[in-house]
Amino acid sequence: MNMDYTFFDFLKLIGSLGLFLYGMKIMSEGLQKMAGEQLRGILTAMTRNRFMGVLTGILITALIQSSSAASVMVVSFVNAGLLTLAQSIGVIMGANIGTTVTAWMISLFGFGKFSISIISIPLLGIGLPLIFSAKSKRKSLGEFIFGFAFLFMGLDFLKDSMPDLQNNPEVLAFVSDFADLGFLSTIIFLLIGTVLTIIVQSSSATVAITLIMCSRGWIGFESAAAMIMGENIGTTITANMAAFSANISAKRAAFAHLMFNVLGVLWMLLIFKFFTNMVASITESLWSTNPIGMTDFIATMSPNEFRMISTAPSSELSTDLLAKQDLYHSYEATTSYGLSLFHTMFNISNVLIMVWFVNIYERICKFVIKPKEDEEDEEFQLQFITTGMLSTAELSILQAEKEMEVYAKRTRKMFKLVQKLAVAKDEVKFLKLFSRVEKYEGISDRMEIEIGSYLGKVAEGRLSNQSKERIRSILRGVTEIESIADSCHNMARHYKRKAEANAEFTEELRENIRLMWKELEKAYDKMQDVLKVQEVTEADMTDSIKYENRINEMRNMLKRKNIEDVNDKIYDYQTGVYYMDLVVECERMGDYIINVVQSIKHLKI
Repeated sequence: MNMDYTFFDFLKLIGSLGLFLYGMKIMSEGLQKMAGEQLRGILTAMTRNRFMGVLTGILITALIQSSSAASVMVVSFVNAGLLTLAQSIGVIMGANIGTTVTAWMISLFGFGKFSISIISIPLLGIGLPLIFSAKSKRKSLGEFIFGFAFLFMGLDFLKDSMPDLQNNPEVLAFVSDFADLGFLSTIIFLLIGTVLTIIVQSSSATVAITLIMCSRGWIGFESAAAMIMGENIGTTITANMAAFSANISAKRAAFAHLMFNVLGVLWMLLIFKFFTNMVASITESLWSTNPIGMTDFIATMSPNEFRMISTAPSSELSTDLLAKQDLYHSYEATTSYGLSLFHTMFNISNVLIMVWFVNIYERICKFVIKPKEDEEDEEFQLQFITTGMLSTAELSILQAEKEMEVYAKRTRKMFKLVQKLAVAKDEVKFLKLFSRVEKYEGISDRMEIEIGSYLGKVAEGRLSNQSKERIRSILRGVTEIESIADSCHNMARHYKRKAEANAEFTEELRENIRLMWKELEKAYDKMQDVLKVQEVTEADMTDSIKYENRINEMRNMLKRKNIEDVNDKIYDYQTGVYYMDLVVECERMGDYIINVVQSIKHLKI
């Protein structure tokens, strides 16, 4: 047996991790592009409440035969904005139950497991023509398939890049030395199970190792059960690795997975002795053999006798050894059934208790993993509108009005990012800010579609004329807010073109743009005030018109001044083009802001 582990093997491990994370990234991006509007609807409907979420997790994991893969998929769905944090917690809980199906398959059909990585290369073949498709939907599907294939190839390479413990369980024979230390033994085996799963990168593979160790008599039933609890913790590492390159909600979902499994193990430790004895009793009543007796049975034989009954064919054994072999096979099967039963009962008990605390889990995750700067909003998620059952028309319209206020706040943050981008000296910081503006633009487009689709469904019901008028006004306001986001995006692009051309604004030009932004900020403040109360007074309207007129006057004055400055060669013509692009965009943004205020005015009829 060769267990040499070289630096080259270590590099393969890092490369495998890179492939895994890259697969995760492009799978998530493909989901967002392909999207997900339909997929989001299906998933939201399936995870409408915590119990449906648990059921979804069970089904997904039972289908793809890997809780690690299911958890990774959940993290990618959260990253793509297809699931909320609370919904993902329910699905992850279900995934823990779903993975026990694999343990039963191992027990019933031998120590083997179909790996989805077998079909990764054929999947790349399916995805290749789609990647080169001119249609964006097909291209996004190709990216998703490539990401999916890379993700599972990465997982498979991770297993291969680790010391080969899966096929060499004899390496772990030393653990039998820790079997007689009481409660300390339970803790030690729990840690061994955790570390082993982190190394092998598959809880199912580790369950197989545990079953082999227990059936060989190296460890007792209780020690094996403790290892299985440790494997529940170890399997969360895969999802946490997947979340390294993901957004804050995905990081929280992965942390929720870790917290759920750790807390589940902690309460089980309090009743561990009682629980394992109960499982052993149920196993004995079902299969007529108590798995706890396995180690005592093996202790009655010499090493040579045990080697004979466990490896030699029946035809070569004496009558005495043949009887022992039959008993050994009975113990071996019962031990694997007993451990599978423990795995299932432990996870079901855990979910039945923890499912009531989903909201508390969510709050803890948000408290522990806090966003950096405006990172909280850099994910697609509606706060007041859900795609589940619609409430009354009146309440639905009220939710849409609140969502419009949230929408305006997001575009305001986008405007702040443009202002930061304008003064960014460092190229890396500039590009990072530009990337964030683009991300906000994508979120803005999706929010407009979601709110519009939602109001479309509300409008299908029986509505009063006043409610119909409110819906029309909200739709108009939402369209104008999306135009504000477009203006912010256009400003960012003008700055990018200016940076690429190495053009420089004079201090006077920078100050003029800042003055226009100051007026826009005042107009924006007024817009947010009226959105908050959904009512516009005459004074509000007067102020909004005043700010709009000032912005228009500034635009006209700066246009005239720009022609003079270019003629006087204070700066070149191209710099003047970038400058005027920004000035004109500011004036457009002022138009969109007053249009939102006017749309609110029409709400109160």
